[in-house]
Amino acid sequence: MVERKPKTMSLAQIEANRRNAQKSTGPKTARGRAKSKMNALKHGLLSQEVLVRGKFASENPQEFKKLAEQFYADLDPVGFMECLLVDQIVTTYWRLRRVLRAEAGEIALNVDSGQWQRTRVEIRHESTNWGSSDDPTRFMDNSALGNQLMANQLKEVRASVEKTGQLTKAAIQKVTFHGKPYRLTQELDELRLKLESNPQGLDPSALAVWQKEQALAFLDRKTGLISWDLEMCEEHERNAEQAHQAADVLPPPKVLDKFMRYETMLERQLYRAMNQLERLQRKRLGETIPPPLTVEVTDKL
Repeated sequence: MVERKPKTMSLAQIEANRRNAQKSTGPKTARGRAKSKMNALKHGLLSQEVLVRGKFASENPQEFKKLAEQFYADLDPVGFMECLLVDQIVTTYWRLRRVLRAEAGEIALNVDSGQWQRTRVEIRHESTNWGSSDDPTRFMDNSALGNQLMANQLKEVRASVEKTGQLTKAAIQKVTFHGKPYRLTQELDELRLKLESNPQGLDPSALAVWQKEQALAFLDRKTGLISWDLEMCEEHERNAEQAHQAADVLPPPKVLDKFMRYETMLERQLYRAMNQLERLQRKRLGETIPPPLTVEVTDKL
């Protein structure tokens, strides 16, 4: 195969090309050139078919037009082919922006869905499992939800003691989980029986004062311990949730691979259109443009 050598142009030919190019550059005034560039927008050369026009997802035509005008102003195309390439650059760049928005949306959806599953489904599931246990206290002790439940129940019992002056069986019967008594219920009932036994042999008036003081002291002490456990559990669960959300910032591998392949394809289209536009514009200005390099990639040795 005979290799064809590129044709060498003389200085006179280059100058002649430049003069001829100047004769066919269209409008010469700034106003005329600006008007000519906007013709592509007016007559539909700049395709807006790329815009999404759905009921729940739509893109702003004015924003797209403004972006197109900026590209036309910066790239300064002349003639149909150059405008066509600028059109391709604009639409490809717009689609690249859409990839970034889709990625951001996928991340937000991933984080929000994960948070919803942990705070709704998993907690409901754990609560159901606690209810099926003979004594859910050991599970409740290690959960902010469980400690909060016990703290609220103790608060109600304390209010009853303040009102009636004693720890009553009716108040204790409200301390249940899924309708069943648990360890805290038993501790309160044991305290009630101890107070009612009057171990010091006090008279009724003194006994009533002592019973109220002892009940309130026990409830305050127990509430303090549960509040400390609650604070520790909340901190642990808050840190765990932050770690889960940080992990969820990366989309699933299958989705991430789809985004990367699509983005790579668009970037290749963008750079190819920009390169072709540059070659056309340099040729229009009379420069000698070498033939494009074609690189063939193969995995054969």
